[in-house]
Amino acid sequence: MVVARLFFASFLFATILLCAGRAEAHFNLNQNVRIHHVSHSEDGLDVYLRLPMPYLVAELVGTEGPDGLPKPAPYTYNQIEDGVLMHYLDQAALHKDPTGLARIAENFLVLSIDGHRQTPEIFSIRLHPLGQEPGFATLNEARSALAPRDVSTINEEIYVGEVMVDVHLRFVTGEVGAYSLSYTSYPGLPGQDDTANLILDYNGQDVRTYRARGLMHTPVEISGSATAAVSTFFAEGIRHILEGPDHVLFVLCMIIGALNLHSLLARVTGFTLGHTVTLILGFFGFAPSGAWFIPTVELAIALSIIYAAAMAVWPPEKGHGDLKAFAITSGIGLLHGFGFSFMLHQILRVDAPNVWHSLLAFNVGVEVGQIIIVLLVWPLVLLLRKQPGRIWVGSRTVVAACASLVAMVWVVERAEFFL
Repeated sequence: MVVARLFFASFLFATILLCAGRAEAHFNLNQNVRIHHVSHSEDGLDVYLRLPMPYLVAELVGTEGPDGLPKPAPYTYNQIEDGVLMHYLDQAALHKDPTGLARIAENFLVLSIDGHRQTPEIFSIRLHPLGQEPGFATLNEARSALAPRDVSTINEEIYVGEVMVDVHLRFVTGEVGAYSLSYTSYPGLPGQDDTANLILDYNGQDVRTYRARGLMHTPVEISGSATAAVSTFFAEGIRHILEGPDHVLFVLCMIIGALNLHSLLARVTGFTLGHTVTLILGFFGFAPSGAWFIPTVELAIALSIIYAAAMAVWPPEKGHGDLKAFAITSGIGLLHGFGFSFMLHQILRVDAPNVWHSLLAFNVGVEVGQIIIVLLVWPLVLLLRKQPGRIWVGSRTVVAACASLVAMVWVVERAEFFL
C-alpha cells in the first residue's frame, strides 16, 4: 500500500513537471529582464528603466475585427506569417509620437512614497534592437543610453519581441528616503512569472541592489538598507533551486541514495562545493563562450539526474563509499553551478555595484533551498527505512525510476539542439 501511494504521488509529480510551462503566446518574448536605476537628488528621484517592448504593449491588443485580426496594440502592426499572427514595431507611429511608449510605461510603473503614488515627468525614451542595445549595467551607462539623440536606432522591419525600450522618468518629490516600486500591467506573456527585475538604488555614496521576480504587482520596498537589498538575492537563490525541477530531482535522488547521515553530509557537502565553484567562475566569465556551451550543460544536468537515480538504487558500499559519493556529487555540482550562473547572469552584470554581496547572498540562498529539501525528505527516508525492507527498497526504486523518466524526456528535448 505504501509503495502504491508513493508511486501515485511520484507519477503525479512527474506529470506536473512534464506539463509545466506549456503556454501559447501572441507576442514573441525573447528577453524577460527589467532593469531599474534609481538616482536620488535634492529634487527627487530619476528612474532609468530598460525593458522589452512586449511588456508595454502586449495587453493593449484590441478586439478582433472583420478581417479576423485583432486591432494592433499602440506602435505595432500585425502580420500573418505561415498562419501565425506576428507583431511588428510601427516605426511611423513611433516617430509621429515618440513619447507615447514612455507614457505607457509611466502608466504601468508605480512609484509610491508613504503609500502615495507619485507622478513623473517624461525626459526621454530610446528604442534598440535586441542584442545591439548599449550598456545598461551602471548608472552612468543608463544615463548615456538615454542621452539626447534620435528616439530609435532601428531602421528595418522588426518584431516587437526583438525591441528593447529605455525610458527616463523624473519624480520631483524633494529628498526621498524610502519608497516602493511596482507595476499594474498584466501583459499575458509566456514566462512572465519568471521576469527578472533588477532595481539599483543610488543614494549618495550608497548603492543598493534589489532583486524581484515576476510582474511586481506586490511593491518592492526600497529603504536604503543593505540587509534588505541583499535579502532579495538570498530569497531568489532559495526560489531558484526550489522552483528548478532539474535541481530538485537531483537533490532528491542524492538524498534517497545516502546510506546514513554521514553519507548524506558527504553528498550534500560535495554538491555544495562543486556548484559554488562554477557558479562563481561561470558568473565572472571563466567558462566557454560558444553557443554550444549552455545547451551542453543543460543536457549534462539532465543526464546527471539519471546517474544520481542509478546511485540511489545501487549506492556505493560503506567504507570508501562516502568518499566516492563526495567526489561524484562534487563533479555533478560543477555542472549545476554553471546552470545557476546562467540564470544569475541574466539579472546581474559583473561590473554592477556590490556584485560580491549579491553573488554571495544568492549562493547562500541556493544552499538554504537545498537544506530545505533535505529537511523535508530525510525524515521520510528514515521513516520508510524502519518499515520492512521491501517497502523501503520499492519506494526508493519507484522514486528513482520516476526521476529518471522525467530526466530522459529532458535529455531528448535538450539533445535536439545538437541534431
